[in-house]
Amino acid sequence: FAEVKLYKQRLDESQQRYPNANNNSFAVMRHTALYTDEKVKDKVIAAVQRSMGMFQNLFFHPGEVVNGFARTIGLEELAEKEQFDPCMLEQNLMFGAPDKVVEKLKLYAEAGVDQFVYLASMGLDQKLQKESLKLFCEEVMPAFQSS
Repeated sequence: FAEVKLYKQRLDESQQRYPNANNNSFAVMRHTALYTDEKVKDKVIAAVQRSMGMFQNLFFHPGEVVNGFARTIGLEELAEKEQFDPCMLEQNLMFGAPDKVVEKLKLYAEAGVDQFVYLASMGLDQKLQKESLKLFCEEVMPAFQSS
């Protein structure tokens, strides 16, 4: 979240330097998974750790690919391991029950974010992804619709 504030500050400074630029929006993309069953949390955390391990393999390691997929780097090999701690992931990404995600998104809105990009591509099975998106549409989006 601290990065969001930093990026907003940089955007504001840039807009002050270039007042004729037509860039009035500030978008943030976050891995997103909503669930009401706490058992799903472990699957979500494991999926994002696996996904980010593959990402780090491509960008910070030799990029070994097996059968068309980047090899997953184990947590012990990941750069900046603390970012992959389950508590940190749950806190910093859009994971959790709909009310928790609403709370998180409201903090982003207060920081100046006006566009949210729902990132679901982390290897969760289709059933969990559909359940998450349904919860987002039915229980999160209404909290941000203006009357």
